[in-house]
Amino acid sequence: MAWLQLRIETTPKKAEQIGNIMSANGAQAVTFLDAKDSPQYEPKPGEIMLWPETIVVGLFDASDDMPQIIKNLGKARVLGANFKYRLEPLEDKDWEREWMDNFHPMQFGERLWICPSWRDVPDPDAVNVMLDPGLAFGTGTHETTALCLRWLDKQDLRGKVVIDFGCGSGILGIAALKLGAARVIGIDIDPQALQASQANADRNGVGEQIELYLPDAAPDIQGDYVLANILAATLRDLKPIIDSYCKLNGKLVMSGILDEQVSSITDLYQATYQLEDVAIDGDWTRVSGEKTNA
Repeated sequence: MAWLQLRIETTPKKAEQIGNIMSANGAQAVTFLDAKDSPQYEPKPGEIMLWPETIVVGLFDASDDMPQIIKNLGKARVLGANFKYRLEPLEDKDWEREWMDNFHPMQFGERLWICPSWRDVPDPDAVNVMLDPGLAFGTGTHETTALCLRWLDKQDLRGKVVIDFGCGSGILGIAALKLGAARVIGIDIDPQALQASQANADRNGVGEQIELYLPDAAPDIQGDYVLANILAATLRDLKPIIDSYCKLNGKLVMSGILDEQVSSITDLYQATYQLEDVAIDGDWTRVSGEKTNA
């Protein structure tokens, strides 16, 4: 089964109430995380202690109506209609455990490898991205990321400008740079994701070629390639914005789309893009194409 996790950063006073609201709206599980690596002390008997800045994480079935659930949460006084959140596919835990236990590099396509930084690369002549599992989404282990990496491996990115819309860990933008792109603009709503992207880019020697922005600060620019590994509801809601970043005859790749959501995405995008065959990996799919209409 495919899962989504909804992350909301808040205060200890509000965390439990937000968790209860998530549960009432269908969350299969709710957990609390430390947002700032703060120290925690032994609680008194019967006392529940949370961190000064707490992240509430709700686990939802990927087929749930998340736009409606977000609206429901926004009606709660503790959050309000304009609350900030991050919604993302949950990393495949079996693959992630295999990655951590065996510490092995992973190949995507013919040229591209994603390698843990503490391991020797299997092919020094390949395109190697050094990346460790971290807090921001995107290590190559999730099907949505893997689908995009395989697609990137087939592209001629030499000298191109790439927009990584929802950059997460920066894995797609960094891979694009290592494959020859001249410049990457990464955009994400989560400041922590921008920090992770910059750190990963620096580790891979491409830190000066990547520019990272929150949406409101992003430059008015069009790319030769637009990468959008987000979720179907966001791909639908933000189509005008995604379109604005892709130049005419540029290419767009999208993932985070469940099989039953493909038709709604292709129906929406086919008027603007000449779409390629849909690719499938597990429960998830990839939609890509060339922009043929402004």
